[in-house]
Amino acid sequence: MHENYDVKQEMKKDWWLIGIILLIWIFTFAVFGHLPDKIPMHWNISGQVDSYGPKQDVFILPSVITVIYFLMVFVPLIDPKKANYSKFAGAYRMIRAVLVIILSILYFAATYSALGYKVNMDRLGSAVIPVMLIAFGSAMGKLRHNYFVGIRTPWTLADEEVWNKTHQLGGKLWLIAGIIGLFASFFSGTWVAVLMFVLLITAVIVPIVYSYIIFKNEEK
Repeated sequence: MHENYDVKQEMKKDWWLIGIILLIWIFTFAVFGHLPDKIPMHWNISGQVDSYGPKQDVFILPSVITVIYFLMVFVPLIDPKKANYSKFAGAYRMIRAVLVIILSILYFAATYSALGYKVNMDRLGSAVIPVMLIAFGSAMGKLRHNYFVGIRTPWTLADEEVWNKTHQLGGKLWLIAGIIGLFASFFSGTWVAVLMFVLLITAVIVPIVYSYIIFKNEEK
């Protein structure tokens, strides 16, 4: 028997994630005075900085991380399918954790770069994407019908069976793409970044097309 989704209980279990978010804010305020007036904001496919912004932009990513976390915690309360969240609470918790951790790593790397430390952002990106694919892929097959998390197409939302089949395929595809990407991340070169992009796009597009095909097949 599954218990109802409980925000207080989820936040208690996420105490360490909330701790990471607080640490990010403490770190941000601590280093703000040491940042140059212009800080790097974007890196190209070769890992070179191609965009700068005012140092006040250092607050953007901590704000994004904080908003994403609390949205993910509270949004099940307004989901018409909120009863299903308790059926995949562990997978949903892992997705929250992976998002916070990955964004936090990128934030710390970018901020250390702004402070003048050498950070290889292209290698970091090549490592982060496969880890994300593997983590999300392992959780995807456990997601149950809902309106906020997962592969939300008109066809998966309209039919629970289409949802389940699409997420089973999507989970396997994301895992395979992640493993290939993880192997490639040990190498260097522009081709690695291109491969990561192709893997990510494939992992996103194929399940969407698949959901349409099986929905049409079930209509027959």
